[in-house]
Amino acid sequence: MNTEILEKLKKECLNCRRCELGITRTNIVFSDGNPQTAKAVLIGEAPGENEDKTGIPFVGRAGKLLNEFLAKAGISRDNDLYIINTVKCRPPKNRVPTDNEKAACESYLLKQIEIINPKILIFCGATALRSFYGKKTAISKIRGEVLELKIGGEIRKCIPIFHPSYLLRYHSLEEGSPRNLMLKDLKKIKSLITD
Repeated sequence: MNTEILEKLKKECLNCRRCELGITRTNIVFSDGNPQTAKAVLIGEAPGENEDKTGIPFVGRAGKLLNEFLAKAGISRDNDLYIINTVKCRPPKNRVPTDNEKAACESYLLKQIEIINPKILIFCGATALRSFYGKKTAISKIRGEVLELKIGGEIRKCIPIFHPSYLLRYHSLEEGSPRNLMLKDLKKIKSLITD
């Protein structure tokens, strides 16, 4: 049932021209993961060049790093997650999507969340966090915290995590390092989705 509704929504996205990104894209980047078994929805920023070419979120260097961390935390990308972005089309030169672009995609995003009805939403990076969290706060201050936010008319558990592109700059796994914190946050998410 979920799959049919999502396919219908994807067809709408394919024809979408609500903003300029619909004109410049190669592919829409609708989602990845299993809508039938996903316990969490991971929301990224926006498709990059590799994602625009393939139509799949998180497939470049940052995506490979995300996959490594998910595996270390015991989270299955294929079964535990449904992955989407704040916008479905790549912003030119990988810039951050504008508020208007995010607003144009918001109904698709909220519908996907409603259909999946996850135990938790994961805000992957500052852009995803700012799209839903009204307070101006650095992600480094609240990453790993479980927030309860009203999204699409429902109170949902949400947890912000670093974006894997941020981790590409840091290689240490020492206590308190960004990579160490990311692994801790993902292990926390694993425990929340398996309870």
